[in-house]
Amino acid sequence: MALATAGPTLAPNSTVQTFADEADRRRLTNAAVKAVLRVIDAWGASNAEGAALLGVSESTWDRMKAGRWDGSLSQDQLTRASALIGVFKGLHLLFADAMADRWPGLANRGPIFDRLTPIRAMIEGGIPRMIETRQYIDALRGGL
Repeated sequence: MALATAGPTLAPNSTVQTFADEADRRRLTNAAVKAVLRVIDAWGASNAEGAALLGVSESTWDRMKAGRWDGSLSQDQLTRASALIGVFKGLHLLFADAMADRWPGLANRGPIFDRLTPIRAMIEGGIPRMIETRQYIDALRGGL
């Protein structure tokens, strides 16, 4: 009788991406910032909402938008970016029309939103709610 493993097996020299390594964060930051700026623009969210979702100050957000920011995102900020990009992608797979970009700004009765917009729920709930939102969209796509 074979035993099931707890998770995927990694190749001998591979590692799980944790965003903990500074070199990885520097390498990923530019693409992550560009993607999040596009997501927030597509959703029609405000600068204050974009800054809150990414976990940066509004002045840093403004510098990012203007292309005048050369820092690197923290582990938490890259996790936020990953969740937002995943929500965006999932919505575009779920909806074949403009609803994909309208949905985050609409009040929602889903169990994790409590009649808030998904944007507001993710701002208030931080990384855990952002990940839950991504999982919720993935579950909807899977027909659960």
